[in-house]
Amino acid sequence: MFLYALVTVCCTFEGVLTLSDIDMILPEHLRSFVYYYGAFWPGLLDNWKPNYAAQPYLMFITHVFLHTGLVHLTVNMITLCSLGSVVLNRVGQGRFIFLYTISALGGGIGFAYLAENLQPMVGASGALFGLLGAILAWEFQDSREDREALRYLAVAIFLLIVLNLVYWWAMKGQLAWQAHLGGFLFGGIAAIAIGRRTPDDENPTKTS
Repeated sequence: MFLYALVTVCCTFEGVLTLSDIDMILPEHLRSFVYYYGAFWPGLLDNWKPNYAAQPYLMFITHVFLHTGLVHLTVNMITLCSLGSVVLNRVGQGRFIFLYTISALGGGIGFAYLAENLQPMVGASGALFGLLGAILAWEFQDSREDREALRYLAVAIFLLIVLNLVYWWAMKGQLAWQAHLGGFLFGGIAAIAIGRRTPDDENPTKTS
């Protein structure tokens, strides 16, 4: 349910912003307004004046629900459904929510500390890389004594690095790789911390 809610919220936001972009709904410049209040702005962690008191804190979450267009949204939502299903099957909805939230925070932290400029950042990619980091962390736990499996994991991580470099080049430096790295690390660490689903999680006791 939470996974579908995430997809619905993200699609709703981008749908409204896209309609505003093509002048089908008012007000004009709605995307700029929403970014102004909901994007991740590194300067707010320094000496910028926020638009509202909680903005420097809420932007660690609100940026995840915003995207730069339909292509960006589509790629992220397909990835979210794919990775999210794997994580849900592994640990259940409660821990999925925890992992997704921690990964989103990690993406914001990574961008805040590693970004070289004060450009705003939007998108769920940091949280998505956190889910991927969680999956790879569990794979590592499951195959620590299998050298062949560990070799495949190392190759997977290497390919992720290469993919980020290619996208960073193709997007002329506009890829928030810092958020990807932060989300990946936080998601992996959180996955190891919460461990696997227990038998009690599979068959919870009902109370009257």
